[in-house]
Amino acid sequence: MLAKIVQKGTVWSAACLIAITLFPSSAQENAAMPTSPVAGINLRFIESNGLRMRIAEAGDAGPLLLLAHGWPESWYNWRHQLTFFAAQGFRVVAPDMRGYGETDAPPDVEDYDIVELAADMVGILDALGEEQAVMVGHDWGALVAWNAVLMHPERFSALIAMSVPYGGRAPRSPMDSWREAFGDNFYYILYHNEAGGVAEAEYDADPRGLLSRLYLSPDSPREAPTITDRARAAGGWIGRLGAPEGLPSWLQQEDLDYVVNQFELAGFRGGVNYYRNFHRNWEITEHLQQTRIQVPTLFIAGESDVVIAGATADALTASMGRVVDDLRGVELVPGIGHWVQQEAPERTNAAMLEFLRGL
Repeated sequence: MLAKIVQKGTVWSAACLIAITLFPSSAQENAAMPTSPVAGINLRFIESNGLRMRIAEAGDAGPLLLLAHGWPESWYNWRHQLTFFAAQGFRVVAPDMRGYGETDAPPDVEDYDIVELAADMVGILDALGEEQAVMVGHDWGALVAWNAVLMHPERFSALIAMSVPYGGRAPRSPMDSWREAFGDNFYYILYHNEAGGVAEAEYDADPRGLLSRLYLSPDSPREAPTITDRARAAGGWIGRLGAPEGLPSWLQQEDLDYVVNQFELAGFRGGVNYYRNFHRNWEITEHLQQTRIQVPTLFIAGESDVVIAGATADALTASMGRVVDDLRGVELVPGIGHWVQQEAPERTNAAMLEFLRGL
């Protein structure tokens, strides 16, 4: 989950650098297939960018939709889109992103920079034998999607970004901006960048506690937080998030159980490492300062998503329009928060389908 960064009227997103040639591994693909918890969705392993990646697939023909999830999520957060768009005649693929679920989790922080994350997406296309895909991303997956399309426009025919808008490379490092804005006060991205791995240690000790507090709607009833001190040193993050008084209507117990299990399996370090590359990503993308998104693009978010911080569709259109040549719509779903494709799958799918049919 990402916060909005406003610098000189621009919403910041990282961009990426180089392409890496990737080859599928038939041995990996022929390995024993994991079992999917959702009817109509198959799970298997491929090799992408030197990683063993687990992908979820639905539909075996038609244009390819490549779905990139965010933090803290998994392929499962796309379950409603996988089945719906397969029924509409698309081939739909959602990986466990690098460091998540049953995909490999490289050990070094630098292994999670935006160059590698974008190369993972191209590697999936290569492994599947596909020349192009419509790139779709939510949250951190939206950052990856924006940047994959920036770096490899020939491999992506269109883009659907959810929750995190793009306004071009910021004039200064976002880490400098956050440190200046928050100082010694708690901010979860700064917490993720604390030395010693304190963030993942806290989350690994209580994955259900974290996920059950994050996977809520804007109006979900909560208990009072147990930590109210604003100082960064005053405890971790879970205690600052009021415990839920129940699950939201869009999340069943078996849904939460599955995602919790995935983080019990993989741990949180891989996902947190994405946040540790904000400054590095900014440093390595200076040459893309003037690069524009040229493919047809749709942006979707919940109107109450904290990431867009109350921005209107007109404001988002104006901001993204400065760097996106073919922005075909901004869809803000009323009453919906950050987990838009799960909270409002019918509305999200309808907006996506209308856009795809217009390509």
